[in-house]
Amino acid sequence: MTTGPDARHLARGLVLASHAAPALVVTALACALSAALGSGAAVVTLVTVAVGTGQLSVGWSNDWIDAPRDLAVHRADKPVVAGLVTPRVLRGAAFGALAVCVVTSLAVGVVAGAAHLVAVAGAWAYNARLKSTAWSWLPYALSFGLLAVFVVLAAPGPRVPAVWAVAAAALLGTGAHVANTLPDLEDDAATGVRGLPHRLGRRASGVLAPALLTVAVGVVVAGPAGPPTPAAWVGGAVAVVLAVAAGVVSVARPRSRAPFGLSMGVAVVCVVLLGLSAGDFAVLPGT
Repeated sequence: MTTGPDARHLARGLVLASHAAPALVVTALACALSAALGSGAAVVTLVTVAVGTGQLSVGWSNDWIDAPRDLAVHRADKPVVAGLVTPRVLRGAAFGALAVCVVTSLAVGVVAGAAHLVAVAGAWAYNARLKSTAWSWLPYALSFGLLAVFVVLAAPGPRVPAVWAVAAAALLGTGAHVANTLPDLEDDAATGVRGLPHRLGRRASGVLAPALLTVAVGVVVAGPAGPPTPAAWVGGAVAVVLAVAAGVVSVARPRSRAPFGLSMGVAVVCVVLLGLSAGDFAVLPGT
C-alpha cells in the first residue's frame, strides 16, 4: 500500500494528469444546466457523476497515451515526465473512471446515456489518433454538442435540445480546442502532432479561436425566441470581450495558457445564458 510522500506524489500526479481545471468546469456546467432544466436531485447527481468521470477518463487517457511524446520533448509540466505517476497507473485510472461513466450514463436513460458515451468516445478518439490529423476539431465539436444533448434528454419530459443550442455548444468546443493547442504548437509539431491548428499556423489559429467563440456567443444570444433580453445583451458582451482577449493574449504571449482559460470563461457565460432561457434551449420535438 502506498503511504506517506509517495501517496501524496501519486495523488498530485493523478490530479495534474486529469486536467482538473477544465474537467471541473465542464462537470460544473453540466450540473448547472441539468438543475436549470428541472431535473431532480437524483438525475442531477447521475449527470454530474457521469460527466465528471467521463472527463477524468479523458484527461487520464490523454496523459497516458501522450507519455512517450511528453518524455521525448521533456515536458516537465507533465506528471509522467516529473515522475509523479506512471503511464500504467494512468491507464488503469482511465479505464476505471470510464467504467463508472458507462454505468452512471446509462442509469440516466439508454438514449441519453448513449449520447454521452459517444461524446466520451469522441474525446478518446481525439487522444488516440485524431489530434494528429486535420480532423482534430471534430471530436470537440461532436462531444460538446452531444453533452448538451445528454443533459436535455436526461431532464424530465419529452424535450430535446434546440438545434441552435447544440450548434453553439459545438462552436464553443471547437474554439476551446484551437485555444488549447496554441501554447504547445511547437512541442506538438516536434513529435508529429499536426492537428488543424498546427496546419493553419499560430497567426491564423489565434484569429480562428476567438472568431469561433464569438460566433457561439452570437448564437446563444440570438437563438431563443423573441428579442434578446437585457441579461442576454450584457452576458453576450462580457463573453465577446473574453473571446477577443483570448485572441489578443494568444498573439502577445504565445506560450500562455490564458486563452484556454478565457475560452472556458466564455463557455461559463454562455451556459448561464442557456440556463436563463431553458424553455427555448430544451423544446418539445417538432417545435
